[in-house]
Amino acid sequence: MAFVVLSPGLTADGRRGRISPATRKALDELLGTQDRRPRRSGAIVWRIAAPSPPARTQLQAALTAFSDQHQVDTALLESPLRWRDFVVLAMDMDSTVITIECIDEIADFCGKKQEVAAITEAAMRGEIKDYAESLRQRVSLLAGLSARVLEEVIRYRLKFTPGVKTLVKAARQHHVHTLLVSGGFTQFTGFVAEKIGFDQTRSNTLEIIDGHLTGRLLGNIVDARIKQTTLALACRSRGVTTQQSIAIGDGANDLKMMKRSGLSVAHRAKPAVAAQAMQAIRHGGLDNVLDWFE
Repeated sequence: MAFVVLSPGLTADGRRGRISPATRKALDELLGTQDRRPRRSGAIVWRIAAPSPPARTQLQAALTAFSDQHQVDTALLESPLRWRDFVVLAMDMDSTVITIECIDEIADFCGKKQEVAAITEAAMRGEIKDYAESLRQRVSLLAGLSARVLEEVIRYRLKFTPGVKTLVKAARQHHVHTLLVSGGFTQFTGFVAEKIGFDQTRSNTLEIIDGHLTGRLLGNIVDARIKQTTLALACRSRGVTTQQSIAIGDGANDLKMMKRSGLSVAHRAKPAVAAQAMQAIRHGGLDNVLDWFE
């Protein structure tokens, strides 16, 4: 037996939407069954015969196409997930927990957003293999900028991804340790952790002297390897392996962390990242993850 979970997309104002009868009927036809049960959240779960590996690959491709056509999310599961099987939830910040790339928005204040964003995009797609060097390049372009800009980005541009507060709250209610691990900056992870309720953070530190950014970073850069190590240490300190963790991210520098986890989730991710994740959220909020749990 296997299960297909259908979760709604977002409305124009960023709220959790509803699944239309037409979408439900279309998935009935795709799966060849009406053996489904509604969830209180508005999601719907179908029970289907367990597909063979080749059939599973074909079904997953069909579900991805279906999701994009109907602007919803689908998940193919061997069985519903259980919170007792997970001890750590690790999440990337930029473009995952929040909707922006902070460094791009900082760069906008010195007229270099386009230049910095181009490097960010290439790094997230995995086209730049040395993430640390790409980050140094971007940060160097910020030299001389007033540190007050960081507060301006937080105040006027930083927005939380729909559903993230609900997901983190649910994880903590089930005694899951929540970790925000980011290639971004401490000034932002501290704010986000306080507002969302993360138990632990790991990120980079911008050097600030006399109230201005120097264009340098302090300490080791949080790259893909550090993210993976941070997750492993969080699990080890709780006496479990990374198979008892959930990792959510969107970029290439999240892949090492995601591959070590028991459940990897690509959120609005670059194609190369989504293709390697166990599950993907393409159109809905992060709280769609909760639909996969019994």
